[in-house]
Amino acid sequence: MANEKYKIGMIGLGTMGRNLLLNMADHGFPVAGYDKDVTKLDLLESEGQGKPVKGFGTINSFVDSLDSPKVIMMLVPAGKAVDAVIRDLQPLLSKGDIIIDGGNSHFTDTTLRVKQLSEKGLHFFGMGISGGEEGARNGPSMMPGGDKVAFHFVQPVFEAIAAKADGSPCVVYIGPGASGHFVKMVHNGIEYAIMQLISDTYEILRRGFRFNNTQIHQVFSEWNQGRLQSYLLEITSNIFLYKEDNSNEFLVDVIKDEAKSKGTGKWTTQVATDVELPVPTIDVAVAMRNLSKYKLLRTAAAKHYNAEEAVAELGDSKDVLPQLEKAFYFSMITIYAQGMHLLSKASSEFGYDLKLHEIARIWRGGCIIRASFLDTIFKAYNSDHNLQHLLLDADVKNIINETVKPAREIVAKLVSAGISAPCFASTLGYFDALRSENMPSNLIQAQRDYFGAHTYELIGKEGTFHSEWKIN
Repeated sequence: MANEKYKIGMIGLGTMGRNLLLNMADHGFPVAGYDKDVTKLDLLESEGQGKPVKGFGTINSFVDSLDSPKVIMMLVPAGKAVDAVIRDLQPLLSKGDIIIDGGNSHFTDTTLRVKQLSEKGLHFFGMGISGGEEGARNGPSMMPGGDKVAFHFVQPVFEAIAAKADGSPCVVYIGPGASGHFVKMVHNGIEYAIMQLISDTYEILRRGFRFNNTQIHQVFSEWNQGRLQSYLLEITSNIFLYKEDNSNEFLVDVIKDEAKSKGTGKWTTQVATDVELPVPTIDVAVAMRNLSKYKLLRTAAAKHYNAEEAVAELGDSKDVLPQLEKAFYFSMITIYAQGMHLLSKASSEFGYDLKLHEIARIWRGGCIIRASFLDTIFKAYNSDHNLQHLLLDADVKNIINETVKPAREIVAKLVSAGISAPCFASTLGYFDALRSENMPSNLIQAQRDYFGAHTYELIGKEGTFHSEWKIN
């Protein structure tokens, strides 16, 4: 490779960046990597032995090694690190060169960067990547959005390295501006909610049924063989059997119950609030991660309120588990529906022109939220590109009608047993409000007018009105 130029360069050779670069090299693309950390360069060289890949310790030599137009991808932490890399690159690049942000940048930052770099003659696009370490190495799901010309230039590379679902690469041009990063953000919001739903189920199994880890593994494993099949259920079932070397304890039992996050779930709830669209189960998933951080407070409250004594058993697991499976399916569907609804709203709000069927298609392979149910989502939006809400699809309606009664029964049992399972309750509350032609919100508007003269609208009458609300 001494005299040959490299097709794509990667800045940031952590787990994701290095594995993506090796994936490209596996498919015959000559690629270069840059990182200030020498150990990461050594690891790239070691793992890339015999492949068309080379690491560089200086940014100048790295950029010089690339073919023109230069294509440089970044996988660095969101925020200031991305801006710092762009600042370092700009003096070394020429008009027509391409920069790709493959991290989890906030979509508003990406919008600004698209504009700024376009004015300087540089192509830029943000690309959400899902699949973690394994996906990056063997085939991720990718969501590029922004400069369409730039994407088409690198499209053959991304299609080659992407996961495949039914033989089709799990990558597609998402839309203009920051649409790629927006879609990845919502993907992560859905991921938060499904992870919390699984954790709620874990709580039900261990506290409501007093199941041990082997029994919990068996439940999740069996569910993963059927209609609930998903990557998250698959890894969850494995977690409950894992022990570290030279340990007799299951690792999950000694992990501190404080969940961390990198902010994408929070961003999803914030944006949903900004565009006035409800995603309550994503909201509650973010809230539960936040509550988990208050370990000392929860420990004190548990002593005050005899937490363990307050929990009652749910009954015979043989009778209740089939109900729980249906309740889980109901909640999972409703979580996806909330996320897809937010994408639909954002498409019109930000001019992204999102193709929801294509988004569902590329989520079917490689990504963290891949699940067999995504086939149903794809079919729903593929048959009706203007579908107002996933729950209005005929096939989805049939599943909901089958599972909503068990969902009600499970939530009632959980409330009576004193078991916290907020995702199950949230999805049911959302569903019941969504199917209410007449919500009690007329009372809220009356209250607002009463105390703040905020006015109200009347059924069948144009205009806004205000009353003095005096009672004689």
